[in-house]
Amino acid sequence: MKKILLPTVALLFFFIFSLPAFAAQQPDSLSIKIGQMLMIGFRGMSVDIAPEITADITQRRVGGIVLFDYDVPARSTSRNITSPQQLSSLTHDLQKLSNIPLLIAIDQEGGKVNRLKQSRGFPASVSAEFLGRLNNPDSTSAAAAETARTLQAMHISMNLAPVADLNTNPDNPVIGKLGRSFSSDPATVISNLKLTVSAYHNEGIIATLKHFPGHGSSTTDTHRDFTDITASWSEQELEPYRVLIAAGYKDAVMTAHVFNGKLDTLYPATLSKTTLTDLLRNKLGFKGVIVSDDMQMKAIADHYGLGTAIRLAIEAGVDILLFGNNTSYDPAIASKATKIINSLIQQKIITLERIDQSYQRIMKLKKRYLSEN
Repeated sequence: MKKILLPTVALLFFFIFSLPAFAAQQPDSLSIKIGQMLMIGFRGMSVDIAPEITADITQRRVGGIVLFDYDVPARSTSRNITSPQQLSSLTHDLQKLSNIPLLIAIDQEGGKVNRLKQSRGFPASVSAEFLGRLNNPDSTSAAAAETARTLQAMHISMNLAPVADLNTNPDNPVIGKLGRSFSSDPATVISNLKLTVSAYHNEGIIATLKHFPGHGSSTTDTHRDFTDITASWSEQELEPYRVLIAAGYKDAVMTAHVFNGKLDTLYPATLSKTTLTDLLRNKLGFKGVIVSDDMQMKAIADHYGLGTAIRLAIEAGVDILLFGNNTSYDPAIASKATKIINSLIQQKIITLERIDQSYQRIMKLKKRYLSEN
């Protein structure tokens, strides 16, 4: 760990001084505001062999990067992560490309959803289900702290975790069967979420509650197809969000691509203003950043054109559009998304005020993360 201490400290000073200075220099650039709304996945173990993501950061000003250890479209273990030393170097170099500190994100839930594997030199992890069964505060806090310290050492600022879904359907192929939920009991989920988020914050890591408004009851996988939870979802699944938001949670919430006719008879949650603005923002009072689940997942991509999906997501209230490039791979996805958002603004379909709302939320999150470090 001594080898990565100095880069970590240097990066911390870069974070602290670059964000305010940059904001003062160029507060009104539309290209910057649009870029900050994009989180992009890419192929490459180093920036030297990833020209597309380099251009996305330096030219299109993308504000977020998401990392994977396995390339699904290529069916290859060669993606972004081979070892702690390589990953630390990659994330450090990514940050150096950006004038505004990047949100570098990863799905490090533990158990089966685990990008930082023990076989590659990272600490062992356990699933949320394992911790929920123990339901022991010390165990949950220790596991979350270990994850957070690992992410901090790797210059990863944002974990796309913990999962706030209730395990209402143990046969759920994407939640229950993968051990991603703490419990079917809201109280158990809530207590373990609080401990996990607290441990993340102690190490300066941004948390992301997911998948709003609840994915635990589904019988199909949104990665693969349209997923309708109208008959299985209950309002009880909102309870973890309700309690944590009331207690002051204001990091990030990730949407689900599930269709829930009880909340919106037309659109899945990611594209639903009724779900994200009316319910999450206005009724539950969430003031933080709303992150979409991967916009390339088939529940969205197979049913909506890219332009329509981006428009609906922004209108719904999404602040960061995530394109993981790991369901399908499109090296030009950031460029396409940027052009679409610009066109929507030029056509006055999306207002400048709406873009600025997301930009301000994202910058507040970044500044708060910096102040906590």
